[in-house]
Amino acid sequence: MARRGIDDASGFEAVRSALHEADASRDTLATAVRYLLQLLEEKAPGHTVEVRVPPFGAVQVVEGPRHTRGTPPNVIEMDAPTWVALAAGRLRWAEAVDAARVSASGTRATLEGLIPVLPHSFDLGE
Repeated sequence: MARRGIDDASGFEAVRSALHEADASRDTLATAVRYLLQLLEEKAPGHTVEVRVPPFGAVQVVEGPRHTRGTPPNVIEMDAPTWVALAAGRLRWAEAVDAARVSASGTRATLEGLIPVLPHSFDLGE
């Protein structure tokens, strides 16, 4: 497991701002994305699926065959607002895929059952 980079207080505040402020700064959005990727990596450690949120980050998750060269066989890619909404539980996986907000290629390229990643104790407000 990767060592923790963003503490919960800073990460949660960035997520809250990214969700509720239309003019959240690029730094705030970057912190929110990286924090939520960090939580996903902690929840589903592994190297089978690569989740990309350009330009802010990417992680390899889900136990199974390890990928070592070239383009991974299971890739999920989306923009930052989509990732924040999915990871925070504001958008369902199927809805994001159906709306083409997510690109998922490979037989194991799904986050169904892995999101949201925020602990239930986090109150995002409305």
